[in-house]
Amino acid sequence: MKSRRLFLKQSALASGALLTQPFFANAAIFGTDTIRVATIGVNGMGWANTKAAIKVRNVEVVALCDIDANVLVTRKNELLALQPNVKKVDTYNDYQNILDRKDIDVVIVGTPDHWHALQMIEACSAGKHVYVEKPCGNSIGECNTMIAAKNRYNKIVQVGQWQRSQKHFKDALDLVHSGQLGNIRTTKVWCYQGWMRPQSIVPNSAVPAGVDYTKWIGPAPMRDFNASRFHFHFRWFWDYAGGLMTDWGVHLLDYAIQGMKAGNPKSVSALGGKFAYPELAEETPDTLTTLYEFDKFNLVWDSAMGIDNGSYGRDHGIAFVGNNGTLILDRGGWEVIEERQAKNKIAVPLHKSEDNGVELHWENFIGAIRNNQPDSLHCSIEEGAHIATIAQMGNIAYRSGQKVNWDPTTQLFTDASINKNYYTKEYHNGYTLPNL
Repeated sequence: MKSRRLFLKQSALASGALLTQPFFANAAIFGTDTIRVATIGVNGMGWANTKAAIKVRNVEVVALCDIDANVLVTRKNELLALQPNVKKVDTYNDYQNILDRKDIDVVIVGTPDHWHALQMIEACSAGKHVYVEKPCGNSIGECNTMIAAKNRYNKIVQVGQWQRSQKHFKDALDLVHSGQLGNIRTTKVWCYQGWMRPQSIVPNSAVPAGVDYTKWIGPAPMRDFNASRFHFHFRWFWDYAGGLMTDWGVHLLDYAIQGMKAGNPKSVSALGGKFAYPELAEETPDTLTTLYEFDKFNLVWDSAMGIDNGSYGRDHGIAFVGNNGTLILDRGGWEVIEERQAKNKIAVPLHKSEDNGVELHWENFIGAIRNNQPDSLHCSIEEGAHIATIAQMGNIAYRSGQKVNWDPTTQLFTDASINKNYYTKEYHNGYTLPNL
């Protein structure tokens, strides 16, 4: 059984053996002593997080794991150059080797989305604190299980929604919450990404040398290797991810939801398809419009791949449309455009971003660990799961072709067939999502 180590941990907990475990498995992470980090998945944001981690005082990355030996060799050499005081960086192609090490305090999960839940859960079970990339889970069911794992194993888990650590995002939400915009009737969230375009359709091929493809597939359905589904482009296939909705949507929808202090929507409708690039290799839509219904406002999601001409002349952003003005927020900054018809109109010039969100997010994470203050996290697993759930709702409405309704009492969709088909992904190849 692939999750035998996790089973043994659960059995020990059930018998009471883990109830006396100290919060920190390695006492060295108190005070200013060195925190030792390992990264699982080093080809994208896993590598960005690795570089941000070593900029935090008294943090060392001592091990890397990836199923692509070519990537692993490159990253090891780069990391040694970036950490001249660290003489040895161990490399693995099996993440269990990292979890077995007692000297590692923190694990970065930077793998494709379909691996996030299992690796985060097993890392917590092994006594590690975890920085897990967004979206935290690849289904609503996974998100809930990840929360349960954090609670059961009493670990600190930060989700990689790093915009939450940027000052200009916080300042923008402060103005939204001040009431100066007046009643906000609509929030618009858009994501037009000209640089993101699926691969051309290519035939299946041999697995590239140095790649452990079976480990890459993991709990997803086994398929022949195809280059159009591998590395960065896993994002456009339902087996592994959820397209722009879960890739950028968890960042952008997050601020719309925070701004409106909203829970889950009452209903969700979605329309879209492969309208722009039907000839390219993807399953997720290249064009999608989604309407989320809340009690006192509407939220509209609008995404497009391969073009940059989004709303208000920006390729991404969030707009809070109020009676007195519209606040527009993106990674570059924020401003308020006045409403000419308003008696209490408000206008604010552009406030530009001036900080590095990923690095600040890591400082926040390590600070929470050192001070034993999980409540100080800028994006806890509960917060990451909330927004990932909302993004999943949009994809479920699109995939089912139905307007889906949410029951806040049961925390399920009102349609049993929707819950059966989409709430939790089926696991394959001997992997199982733990029942926590």
